[in-house]
Amino acid sequence: MRAHRLTTRRVRLGAVDLGRGAPIVVQSMTTTPTQDVRATLRQIRRLRQAGCELVRVAVPDAGAAEALPRLVRASPLPLVADIHFDARLAKTALAAGVAKIRINPGNLGLEPALDIGRAAARAGVAVRIGVNSGSVPERQRRAARSSESLGRLMARMAVRYAGAFERAGVRRLVLSVKSSEVAATLAAYRTLAGSSRLPLHLGLTEAGGDLAGAVKSAAALSPLLLEGIGDTLRISLTGDPVLEVRVAYQLLSALGLRRRGVEIIACPTCGRTRIDLERMLRRVEKAVADITQPLTLAVMGCVVNGPGEARHADAGLAGAPDGSFMLFAQGRPLRRVTAAAAVPALLAQVKKILLERGKAHAAESSA
Repeated sequence: MRAHRLTTRRVRLGAVDLGRGAPIVVQSMTTTPTQDVRATLRQIRRLRQAGCELVRVAVPDAGAAEALPRLVRASPLPLVADIHFDARLAKTALAAGVAKIRINPGNLGLEPALDIGRAAARAGVAVRIGVNSGSVPERQRRAARSSESLGRLMARMAVRYAGAFERAGVRRLVLSVKSSEVAATLAAYRTLAGSSRLPLHLGLTEAGGDLAGAVKSAAALSPLLLEGIGDTLRISLTGDPVLEVRVAYQLLSALGLRRRGVEIIACPTCGRTRIDLERMLRRVEKAVADITQPLTLAVMGCVVNGPGEARHADAGLAGAPDGSFMLFAQGRPLRRVTAAAAVPALLAQVKKILLERGKAHAAESSA
């Protein structure tokens, strides 16, 4: 199912590359007041631990802009300054040394936006040109008779903006065309991918809370990713941004595009299940949440599909009719364990696998 990635222009953001075959970059945005440097850095560090590679911060006012030099110096991730209505804040952000400026010419006006672009080009800083459905002029929005036509309109606007920036000498560009509607998002990015070879930032804006937002984002972004569209990705969820990063990697892993951390295969349970498998699954999920190495585990409740899934995982559990479990590792059944001992036994196998991988990696490095 691995998608053929569309070839786009390479754009460097600090130590992170976008486009031209680079891995799809996972990003998020802080929810703390940007001027609260301590809280913002604490959140950025949590995001990095979860696998975030690029982080955006809101710059709505002078207080936030003045905090940027301290954030840039201390942040473990490249920073993107989000500027919407005041072009002067962008100049402050550029002076602070951010890796990228995110602007919407529809909010700023094209000429002020081009001034920012020229300043960014002189500073060697990338610019993301964002077109959101909410910033489309009302007259044009009304003229778009469907979500799909709105999406195509957004893409044409982004292409026009990009052309103006390139004529002004701005080459380090990233484009995004975000909507809260699935159909508009699909039409926008498909149209844009057919009209431009600039790297694309994928996202479904204002997707919603944990469950609804994740489902809606997957519905919109999975087809695009499988078509090879997208160089960087944000899953926009209301709440803790760390969850955005985890959902992004789950999505990329499910599509065969990137693997990070543990994938757990678990059955939905049925009348054959003799234990509280949901509780067991939660214990396993919590215990392996911070593992970054790719690993597949199976937590299965009965003998119908359990042994097969557990055999194909790195380690797994398959329930038996008497409530016990068979423990599997590396494709082999190891031993039968009680329900109470099942999770500790599985986690012990995880620890053993990771230790063996670490030794193998060390041996390769020293060879």
